[in-house]
Amino acid sequence: MNKEPFIWDDYSDQPHVIRDKKYKKEMRKKHLFDYVKLLITSLFVLPLSIILMKFFRGNEKLEYGIGVNLDKGEEQLELVKELGIKYLIIRFPLWEIERIDEYIEFVKRFKEQDREIEILLNVMQDRAHIENEKLLEKNITLVFKEFSPFLNEFQVGTTINRAKWGFFSIGEYLKFYKIVQDIRDNSFVNLELIGPSVIDFEYYYTARALFNFEDVKYDKHSSLLYVDRRGSPYNTQYKFFDTKNKIDLLYSMTKLSNKCSNEVYITEVNWPISNTAPYAPTSEHECVSEDDYKKFMLEYHEIVKRTKKIKRVYWHQLIAPGYGLVDNRDGKIRKMPSFEAYKKMING
Repeated sequence: MNKEPFIWDDYSDQPHVIRDKKYKKEMRKKHLFDYVKLLITSLFVLPLSIILMKFFRGNEKLEYGIGVNLDKGEEQLELVKELGIKYLIIRFPLWEIERIDEYIEFVKRFKEQDREIEILLNVMQDRAHIENEKLLEKNITLVFKEFSPFLNEFQVGTTINRAKWGFFSIGEYLKFYKIVQDIRDNSFVNLELIGPSVIDFEYYYTARALFNFEDVKYDKHSSLLYVDRRGSPYNTQYKFFDTKNKIDLLYSMTKLSNKCSNEVYITEVNWPISNTAPYAPTSEHECVSEDDYKKFMLEYHEIVKRTKKIKRVYWHQLIAPGYGLVDNRDGKIRKMPSFEAYKKMING
């Protein structure tokens, strides 16, 4: 992804904000009609979903998952074993397609350690694969072929409502997803595709992704549901939407849409940790102490569990000094208070 204006930040494991304002303005102008579609869809879908959200009942038993990354080292194998966790999400950046063999070996090591582990591959987009359909077709075929012996769930794209991640409209994402879906339907029918992976409480993007006339279908719905980066998951947004109500609304939208099943994964969530710059993914203003991080993490999972509407939550992630359960700075492994709390929670 290190090609202007899309530059990857190795510290916080995400792209930098696009600094070329002229480019951003031009791209948004190009996709202006799609923003009109987004507005119109939201005006119809969101009020109806809010009205009906308390009428839908869930029946899911929450499953716990966690993110592991190739660049975080072999220590993750022992840490995963210690946690006893059975669901992993692994990022695979399409711009690192030439390293696919390394990622395959990484996946295989977890499967060899524990055959019961199930892995969701998070296929991350870049601008080259969004703009070049032939390149996407070629490389997603390779991804399916090489990874399918070891896993069958693929999250197609991530963080689709942030321009720094490559997409400038939901319409652009839908086109991307359809190409991937067609390859699955034609050659890899046993694989499951998961999307649309909207981050934060920006459900107008979710509405556009779930209510449209495109021939797309998500086998499971994925959301990156961060609820309050500066405080408790019991805090509210717009005076009403705490974590529970945000989940109720999300579930209502999936029930009303014909584009997805009612199975919902939260594929990324965490809190940023104080005094960890430049590893923290936000400014210090949004960061919390390690003790609050542990507290909010436990509260978040308990709220989600009680709703019975979320099938699985993937904590983001195992090793990350600025937002994970383990700090690996200076080549040393330090389990933060949240690590033991997480282990107790998932085995309790």
